[in-house]
Amino acid sequence: MLLPIAGKPLILHTVDRACEAATIGRVIVATDDARIFDVAREAEVEVVMTSPDHASGSDRIAEVAEMLPVGSIVVNVQGDEPVIPAATIDAAVRALIADAGAQMATTFEPIDTAEEVLDPNVVKIVTSPNGRAIYFSRSPIPLPREAVQKFGSLESALTAEPLLVGQFKKHTGLYVYRREFLVEFTRLARTPIEETEMLEQMRALENGAVIVAVEAAGRSIGVDTAADLERVRQMLGEKVRGTV
Repeated sequence: MLLPIAGKPLILHTVDRACEAATIGRVIVATDDARIFDVAREAEVEVVMTSPDHASGSDRIAEVAEMLPVGSIVVNVQGDEPVIPAATIDAAVRALIADAGAQMATTFEPIDTAEEVLDPNVVKIVTSPNGRAIYFSRSPIPLPREAVQKFGSLESALTAEPLLVGQFKKHTGLYVYRREFLVEFTRLARTPIEETEMLEQMRALENGAVIVAVEAAGRSIGVDTAADLERVRQMLGEKVRGTV
């Protein structure tokens, strides 16, 4: 979060992306790390020091959400996504506001390669025709059964029929909540499929929540590796140079 990119810490670039979103009225950094707290405060960004005991980012966000006005819409932008398009944030917020029956919104991107389809670290999402999330999984879903039977395995099917890759969607980690649901959600016990898949959003579905899903406006990069960092440094460095 504090690694330098184009002259300032990574976390502050993520703050900038959130501030660029037209639907966002208030940006708060939620952290349990004194170093991040100090960097945000120095940059005159609103920051809240949260409990160090939270099991997930949702729990941390919920602690802050309890301080917000009733009826607020709360957006969880992960701090390590300094190039997330502001338009993606806006699309997710507007989708939740437009769907009175939904408690959450999230985003997805197209999957482009067979490797991503088969990678359990790439979470797949299945959506209904009306844009609501049906299931999230680390497994390749929906499974193209006829092609798998024809070629003997999913890997062989994806190689033989590359267009099959286009039916898969990658879930991305932006969440938008109605404040009251977020607070309630984080008080619910972990559920069986959540624990099997190790996917927190399954707890919401297993408890009957409606999650509306929208396609991201552009690609984002979660900075998890040194290679990710270098890609982001190049992208943001070019952006900064382009504005000079």
